[in-house]
Amino acid sequence: MNKRVVIIGSGLGGLACGVILAKNGYQVTVLEQGSQIGGCLQCFTRGKAKFETGMHIIGSASEGQTLDRLLQYLEVKKDLTLSQLDPTGYDIVSLGGRHFRFANGREAFIRQMADYFPHQRQALERYCDCVQEVAEISSPRSLKYADTVADFKTDLMLRSVNEVVDEVITDPLLAKVLVGNLPLYAAERDKTPFSTHAFVMDFYNQSTYRVVGGSDQIATSLANTIRRYGGEVLSRRKVTRIICDDSHATGVEFTDGQSQTVPSDVIPADVVISDTHPVRTLEMLDSHLIRPAFRQRINAMPQTTGIFSVYLHFKDKTVPYMNSNFFGYTGDTPWGCENYDDQSWPKGYLYMHLCHQPKPAYAQTGVILSYMQMKDVEQWRGTTIGRRGADYEAFKQERAERLLDAVEKEFPGLRSQLQAYYTSTPLTYLDYTGTAEGSMYGVAKDVTMGAACRVPHRTRVPNVLQTGQNINSHGILGVIVGAMVTCGELLTSRTIYEEVSGKI
Repeated sequence: MNKRVVIIGSGLGGLACGVILAKNGYQVTVLEQGSQIGGCLQCFTRGKAKFETGMHIIGSASEGQTLDRLLQYLEVKKDLTLSQLDPTGYDIVSLGGRHFRFANGREAFIRQMADYFPHQRQALERYCDCVQEVAEISSPRSLKYADTVADFKTDLMLRSVNEVVDEVITDPLLAKVLVGNLPLYAAERDKTPFSTHAFVMDFYNQSTYRVVGGSDQIATSLANTIRRYGGEVLSRRKVTRIICDDSHATGVEFTDGQSQTVPSDVIPADVVISDTHPVRTLEMLDSHLIRPAFRQRINAMPQTTGIFSVYLHFKDKTVPYMNSNFFGYTGDTPWGCENYDDQSWPKGYLYMHLCHQPKPAYAQTGVILSYMQMKDVEQWRGTTIGRRGADYEAFKQERAERLLDAVEKEFPGLRSQLQAYYTSTPLTYLDYTGTAEGSMYGVAKDVTMGAACRVPHRTRVPNVLQTGQNINSHGILGVIVGAMVTCGELLTSRTIYEEVSGKI
């Protein structure tokens, strides 16, 4: 009989694990507590307008590039239509009254940045060398199996983003421009590893795309593939407990995800994989094999900052489709936007459009994202979505208007082009994804903490594994690679890499 794997959570990590294991003969059941699968791949509609919640852009998806090969391996590629962002400016950073465009490809990137900063061409070469050095030692980038991780022991992996960039780049403004996309990984000065920056830069600099019609199509495709191989993906199933004996897990207990009055049920399992935040995993895992010190370490881990989102529904044929991501800053630096007071918020934002059809002339919807700490909405914690009260709605409206004020300085008349707008806060993330403190990307990477901020994919319960954005790294590539690492415990990593390369 094939081994039965129960996966808790239907985010990208859980669904990717489900596909990998189902293709290799495991009996897979994915349990999702909400009514919609996908985690941060979810989309929602309001007034016939569609919005993405998390996965707005993907990189390295051109033919033969890293993500393209992984999407093909996961049998997703055939179900997606991708729209490439402007190769001469996939990202635009607005800083100090000037706009700086990021071009795809090393040479084009250097040439364009050198046009802005002619005296920094050699420094830009050195910077790109540093990015490439970190990216190329990673087996996920090359999709070649590595027997050891010895090559990862490089000085660049142990230093912060700003330490490396400020050392290589001698122009202070250019050093700030190069980290202008830091909301993509919620970087913090003196903490976030340069390796995180390097992986993100390399990933998107190869090529950058949007999923035509929304990122929920990735989740739908993965779920359909799991079912095609005989597995199940079930929504409205809230796992309340991972059942363990003295040596291992034997199954999971769950209830109807929308009701606490329905009696619980149990699914037996040979392996349990949790695609939830590690804090949530430990809440479900009552086993003497998990030491108190480990629980304390996980619970004390720093989290990335939260996000405030304004979802924009444009009037018909009024807003030309923007084929770039726009990073705007109200001050003179991208750093420190997560540290604000009531008067200084927002210090920065990311503005994007959803690509609703191939080569659209006009955008139907867009989103503005800005940092928001959980403490700003702490007073409403414990309330339910749609029932948080008039004060909460007034708070969101006031913040939305302030954010629109900031964006209108760069895009005059935006308000007059709106049919409606909708908002979400860190509480929304907390309720829909279960991430601790409503954080954008889960556990924060911090060079000052070393291994103390790393979450293992294995637990002390031998047949309970973890996956998702807290394991390995966030983002579509980081999560898929993390899923490969998790499944490698059952199949061996060599087997998975050989499958991806087509050798099996």
